[in-house]
Amino acid sequence: MNPHAKTSALSNVIRKPAALLGALALVLSACAAEETAPLEPPLAGSSIGGSFELVDSAGETVRWDDFTGQYRVVYFGFAYCPAICPTDMQRIARGMAALEESDPNLAAQVQPIFITVDPARDTPQVVGEFTSAFSDDIMGLTGTQEQVDRAIDEFKVTAYRGEDTPDGGYLMEHSRIVYLFGPQGEPIATLPTDQPGREGAETFAAEIRKWAN
Repeated sequence: MNPHAKTSALSNVIRKPAALLGALALVLSACAAEETAPLEPPLAGSSIGGSFELVDSAGETVRWDDFTGQYRVVYFGFAYCPAICPTDMQRIARGMAALEESDPNLAAQVQPIFITVDPARDTPQVVGEFTSAFSDDIMGLTGTQEQVDRAIDEFKVTAYRGEDTPDGGYLMEHSRIVYLFGPQGEPIATLPTDQPGREGAETFAAEIRKWAN
């Protein structure tokens, strides 16, 4: 056999493993890049949220821009809700407590906000009493019907008067969503309130830590 042919064949054998190793390195590099690439928040780029002008429990005017620089946890409900809103508010409060325990610096940058969908009954005093039953850190907001309707529209929430109750009152049907917004008011994600107890609180806190950076 031609010695040159032997050399050429040997070179091919040597080059093929080298080429395969090179290709494998590229694949592994691509995988590593995918693993380390930051995740895009689920609500990034959406039009949820926006300017509002409401009042707090002291009757003072509060605007969306007042929270610039803070993360915001926003929930819409009503104080006369018999079950769902109190459950969600309790889980929000526990989730924030879990976040304060695990990451107090981050927790200090997060403002939880309750906005009523029933301003006819939820006066500043009522929303203040309602939110303080769960946490003094949750800010309760109300306003005129027009002001609340604008906030409902801006945050893409569904809310309307439901059936009457035996005591002469009525229920409000509304979206059950907890939003997380960034320091510039940008929508980031929804937060879970479907799990009870300590596990649910830690899941809530973990979701905030996941997206807040």
